[in-house]
Amino acid sequence: MTIRQKIGVIGARGFVGAELLRLIAAHPKLQLSYASSRQFEGKKIEESTAQSYVNLSPNDAAGRGADLVFLALPNTLAAPWVEVITRHKPDTRFIDMSADYRFDDHWVYGLPEHNRAALQDARLIANPGCYATAAQIAIAPVKNLLSAPPVIFGVSGYSGAGTTPGPRNDPAKLKDNLMPYGLGGHIHEREISRQLGRQVDFMPHVAAFFRGLSVTVNMRFSTVTTEAELRNFYEAAYANEALVQITDDAPQVRDITGQYGAKVGGFALSADGKRAVMVCVLDNLLKGAASQAIQNLNLALGVDEYLGLGNVEK
Repeated sequence: MTIRQKIGVIGARGFVGAELLRLIAAHPKLQLSYASSRQFEGKKIEESTAQSYVNLSPNDAAGRGADLVFLALPNTLAAPWVEVITRHKPDTRFIDMSADYRFDDHWVYGLPEHNRAALQDARLIANPGCYATAAQIAIAPVKNLLSAPPVIFGVSGYSGAGTTPGPRNDPAKLKDNLMPYGLGGHIHEREISRQLGRQVDFMPHVAAFFRGLSVTVNMRFSTVTTEAELRNFYEAAYANEALVQITDDAPQVRDITGQYGAKVGGFALSADGKRAVMVCVLDNLLKGAASQAIQNLNLALGVDEYLGLGNVEK
């Protein structure tokens, strides 16, 4: 008989929470212990045949004894849950979907393609931001060539703004529009810079499509690089990565919606060989959030990294 890990989800109402519930239900080694949502209390969970959403306090959740807890909460709200649940069951694992612990060295930053070894048996995992994941995939293979901060132009679907109503997820305000926001010191700018060890400049925007995101990254190099050399950097970095696909042409958002991985490509190189533009796309709710969290969970549990993510070819 398969022993299943008992999983709790705090903040299950949002788009990411819904994706997590779907992936948990499909995972052969996971069993949903509870899904907590104040707004959805009592409502049947579509992905479960017998369970409904509950409205738990940190103390209530601690009493449920989950082996691993996903924290799918807005920024700044995770700490009380971690403190109370850990006090009750010290070996509880956590995967935080917010930015609360991405700058905390006590937590492992969960980007498997760049930090896989540290995720083995990890108890505290900070899931990366969606833009931060795409930007790092686009920049990391050539970061040692950089002569100036990369400039990142990002566009996300409005699901990235969450379910709380506001201008950035209002279809009427987004119709025939591209909405810039957070143009100075966005938290993902700091996250990307911290993880790459290099300053980056980031300009996020939201568009009228629901899910998926694209980053176009302008990079200047200290030495002359040929197109063949540029391709070699990416092919070497991602040759064994099942969820990163390299494309000749610049990938588009519609190419990645609903998929668990990322696509990076374009390979636009200036005539002098000292400037390149790369594009990376991913689904912000999956590789940018929920399916990446399942990758991290699998690595922490010591099982196949892609378990529960369908037919991923390694």
